[in-house]
Amino acid sequence: MSTSELPTVHWADHAADALVAKHPQKTTFVCASGISPSGVVHIGNFREVITVDFVVRALKSKGKDVRFIYSWDDYDALRKVPANLPNQELIEKNLRRPLSNIPDPFGTEASYAQHFERKFEKEIQQLGITPHFIYQNEQYRACKYHQGIQTALRNEKAIAQILNRSRTEPLPQNWSCLSIFCKTCGKDTTEVLSFQEPSTVQYACKSCKRQDQIDFTREAGVKLLWRVDWPMRWAHEGVDFEPGGKDHSSQGGSYDTGCEIVREIWKREPPFYVQYDFVLAKGVGSKLSSSSGNLITLGQALEIYEPAIIRYLFASRKPNLDFSIAFDLDVMKAYDDFDRCERIAFGAEKVDEKKLNYEKRIYDFSRIETAALTQDMPTQFPFRHLCNLLQIQEGDLEKTKLFYQAQIKTPQDEQRYYSRAHRAWKWISEYAPTEFRFTLQTNPQVKTAFPQVMTGLIALLKEMPPQVSEEELANRTWEIMKAHQIEGKVFFKDIYQILVSKPNGPKLASFLLAIGTKRAAEILQKALPES
Repeated sequence: MSTSELPTVHWADHAADALVAKHPQKTTFVCASGISPSGVVHIGNFREVITVDFVVRALKSKGKDVRFIYSWDDYDALRKVPANLPNQELIEKNLRRPLSNIPDPFGTEASYAQHFERKFEKEIQQLGITPHFIYQNEQYRACKYHQGIQTALRNEKAIAQILNRSRTEPLPQNWSCLSIFCKTCGKDTTEVLSFQEPSTVQYACKSCKRQDQIDFTREAGVKLLWRVDWPMRWAHEGVDFEPGGKDHSSQGGSYDTGCEIVREIWKREPPFYVQYDFVLAKGVGSKLSSSSGNLITLGQALEIYEPAIIRYLFASRKPNLDFSIAFDLDVMKAYDDFDRCERIAFGAEKVDEKKLNYEKRIYDFSRIETAALTQDMPTQFPFRHLCNLLQIQEGDLEKTKLFYQAQIKTPQDEQRYYSRAHRAWKWISEYAPTEFRFTLQTNPQVKTAFPQVMTGLIALLKEMPPQVSEEELANRTWEIMKAHQIEGKVFFKDIYQILVSKPNGPKLASFLLAIGTKRAAEILQKALPES
């Protein structure tokens, strides 16, 4: 079934339907996203851009053209020093200047803003997200918004009245919708003194005590305040869809006032809006913040999660529900859930029609590629099993790969193996709980308390054919224990102490097969008491 034939079962499809119903004659839709690169761009920020990407894909599946824009608000002033960055003194010295004017504290890019922009742009490209990037410092410096600024200044009192409807205290009489960067010191510590038609603004700087003026049709240095800037850009770009976080979505928040301003001042309907909720760090339980240093970046998540699985984590949830990106044992659940979704999408696992349609649509949004599905399901490498194999082989990806040699038939299979294996070993090495980690003991220091039973198991393992099933090995093992009247949990504990120096471990039959029955027999043989 092609994407365009899929039923409308996903929230992004409903959003696309609403957009088409709102603009029935429109063939090209403008979908917008953006953020201020005031610090590390974390995975909570990523939720906005992938929310837009889902709607973009949904519109395209309906045959619509889409202009997907992503605005970097790098003409904003930096107001405080993020806790998690180097060269704090350098940043402190440049506070209140545009993000695009501050030196990169890491010393690798042309500016502070560009450091975080380039990093995030490369990260989202790995997830198949390729918007048209707009850099607000370039827009404002090139005076692209001079007409919007002029409209705002001419209607400044009306804008103030709109904003006052949502305030407990009215704005001061001398309030201005502008922020001015001083020509002398470059900071926005300024006060607007007057506006002279058609485009001259006089200001006084509190930092360097200078007074000056700017003609915003031909000079940089003037920027609209956020609550006015956002609706001005909706009008300027003709935005049809843009989501917003919970902090922008409250009654009287920036989206509410933006809607009123764009309707009353720019005489345009606001974009269709979807609220998205926060993404939490597992176990932290608070909003991620690039200024506090308490965050997970998209790059960190990509070290553990394949790009399609990150997309799946978001595609399988409604945007207005918060959730956690886990780095604990729930990583395995995320991989298992994605693999099941993939099996359902390819018909390898049967479910009812409603579930099938929903899972297929989620899988479609999870894929990096946008082309129709091929007939053959990709080879799967179950994450938990892969982690056990890697630990048996002490992280050697090539030795581990031999276990899957019959399944790896194409370059795509091989690429998928390495993609998942690299991430599995990274997770084991840096994030897996201690109780999940183990080292295979090739020369065990403990002796078995059940030599007769162990002798039977060793003999069984040695005679087992290479292609024995997990179920057959498990049943035969239980038969040996039953014959000697040994309780399973007691004997299993003994075996795990020999194999991994722990009282428990992976499911035994599966684990013995992963080690290799002949190799497992050799290790267990060494644990027999000397006669």
